[in-house]
Amino acid sequence: MWFAFALLSSVFAAFTSILAKMGIEGVNSNLATAIRTIVVVLMAWLIVFLTGAQTGLPEISRKSWIFLILSGIATGLSWICYYKALQIGEASKVVPVDKLSIVLTVILAFLILHEQFTLKKLIGILMITAGTFVMIL
Repeated sequence: MWFAFALLSSVFAAFTSILAKMGIEGVNSNLATAIRTIVVVLMAWLIVFLTGAQTGLPEISRKSWIFLILSGIATGLSWICYYKALQIGEASKVVPVDKLSIVLTVILAFLILHEQFTLKKLIGILMITAGTFVMIL
């Protein structure tokens, strides 16, 4: 089931890039990020209330709150940088560079979360990195 959600996420992310590039023309990138963020927040809370997930709020631990807040800050900074790059660069070049986050995530997962680092992951990292540079050069 995780694969289906991940695949849907990639489809929506592709549309996000194209729609953002079309919508950001002539708009300050920070303002565009704020507008997008409002839509995301409203949509996320709508889903929370429709599914009844808000009842879990009191059960969230202090540690989880801290890491969720830090994740939100990282997401915000990522979106601000992404929108600025998308505003001044070609979507077909910005998006592959942005997706180098895959490489960084695998490395950070090994260093911070102590996830296993295998030869298969190393080969994947090298291929993604090489593929990114082939696409942008």
